[in-house]
Amino acid sequence: MSTRYFITLPEPEKARGTAPWNFQSHSPEGFAEELQNALRNDTLFQRWLATQEDPDAIDPALAATDPSAQVSGKMDDLHIDLEVLTGLPGDVFKHRMRLLAGSQWQLHDVRAG
Repeated sequence: MSTRYFITLPEPEKARGTAPWNFQSHSPEGFAEELQNALRNDTLFQRWLATQEDPDAIDPALAATDPSAQVSGKMDDLHIDLEVLTGLPGDVFKHRMRLLAGSQWQLHDVRAG
């Protein structure tokens, strides 16, 4: 079963961090594409995992992917809204968001897909 997440990046420039797995985009479409890729494949997760002191201690369930995940983005005033449709568990989705945006994101609503 899929879940639809409604996310806001209130200050997109702060979501672009210095870690190699943080968002790098400037446009709503770019942020959406980066998140969609992070949900569809494990490249982002593997980059992060390689930096961990004890990678074997990381829950392997966090590496889950959803090849059919869909993300759209739009600019609204000075913030970016992302709408995400994915079958990934909530804890995996939130982990990917923390990798990409740190604490610079807000979850506004969750609905059945």
